[in-house]
Amino acid sequence: MNRNDVTELIVSRKLERKLRWDDVAEAVGQSKEWSTAACLGQMALSQEEAARLAELLDLPAEAVALLQIPPYRGSLPTAVPTDPLIYRFYELISVYGTTFKELISEEFGDGIMSAIDFEMNLEREPNDAGDRVRITLSGKFLPYRRY
Repeated sequence: MNRNDVTELIVSRKLERKLRWDDVAEAVGQSKEWSTAACLGQMALSQEEAARLAELLDLPAEAVALLQIPPYRGSLPTAVPTDPLIYRFYELISVYGTTFKELISEEFGDGIMSAIDFEMNLEREPNDAGDRVRITLSGKFLPYRRY
């Protein structure tokens, strides 16, 4: 068993049990956004979190151990995403990335928004013209250090 096998097992068991990511997050004890990322292989769970997830999804002990190993983050199967939804985020950054950079630099100075000290919230926004996806990203500003 490897980490990709664990991810496939988690997704399979979640579907079999008709669970939502909210249900998984409640068991893990973290936000739905962080818990989903962890279940999909992008975060390491603590021993306690992994054990609670294993109990919810009846995962083997080997999976519990693998869930605690720091992952290789940011891995997509191709350089340019081919999944339409993920591609739209790639497109969003291609179009607005320089705008994000310019506006953050103007507001905070020369630096970056952390993806480590970071929070995300995703919610449905009702709209008469069709529901919208509202994603809030909040990362700590990290200035470039002079030395």
